[in-house]
Amino acid sequence: MVDLNIKDETSRLKAVVLGTATLSGPAPTPEEAYDPKSLEHILAGTYPKEADLIRQMEGFAAVLAKHDVRVFRPEIIKDCNQIFSRDIAFVIDDKLVEANILPDRDREFEAIIHVIDHLEDSQILVPPEVVHVEGGDVMPWGEYLFVGTYTGADYSDYITARTNGAAVEFLQEAFPKRKVKAFELRKSNTNPRKNALHLDCCFQPVGRDMAILHRESFLDQADYHWLRDFFGAENVFEITTEEVYHMFSNIFSISPEVVVSDRSFTRLNDWMRSRGITVEEIEYQEVGKQGGLLRCSTLPLARE
Repeated sequence: MVDLNIKDETSRLKAVVLGTATLSGPAPTPEEAYDPKSLEHILAGTYPKEADLIRQMEGFAAVLAKHDVRVFRPEIIKDCNQIFSRDIAFVIDDKLVEANILPDRDREFEAIIHVIDHLEDSQILVPPEVVHVEGGDVMPWGEYLFVGTYTGADYSDYITARTNGAAVEFLQEAFPKRKVKAFELRKSNTNPRKNALHLDCCFQPVGRDMAILHRESFLDQADYHWLRDFFGAENVFEITTEEVYHMFSNIFSISPEVVVSDRSFTRLNDWMRSRGITVEEIEYQEVGKQGGLLRCSTLPLARE
């Protein structure tokens, strides 16, 4: 049993659901791809092998255990990709919001029922059908809820558009003590260098007052400038389009002082260390071929 408590992105982690790659099945067809990076690797014949995905996820699990984090895993569904647990639900304060995800991913939420079946009904929020929202687009931070959105008239044309304007209204109503701040993200179904699948693919807070940020992922440059000013330019690590492609912003905080990052992110990791952060480096680029990385693989349940 876990008492839900998520106030922000970086407080000391106590409990988390980490996805699983076990029995995730064969590579999907191009028509089955959820995002342009997966599509790129399917077409190139470089889509990751299950054994490599399992090995890299177990490396992540080992780091979490090293830091005394209680780690839960989904029940395994054969031939189902269950790596990205952030997509299926997210916690804000003491409430768990069930994401309105792509219809053929409903089974993934059912696979974590054993983790949350002790919760009161009032703690589980199920958005109405008109609300589209995924956890990668939602970040509690201080008095704010940062939310990545796409509200263009062509929303339905983008399989990469996962959180809509109705979600912003829903979250503001569900969490009236928070200020919901929405950011319009750039979307592409076919070009992974021009697509911000979620907010955490182009922005993430680190430590107590710092952030990783990519300018071109924001459709409205006023949104980028707002975040840069909010954290202060001296506290922002600006990443390039190529670094976005490799998912530099999708690291994961165990605490303000400890971050899990991919070992290939040399420039970022050096910067974090220069700011007093302990960087736990692991290999995670095979997972990254599917359009998500470390934050995407986790559903934090409780932080101190």
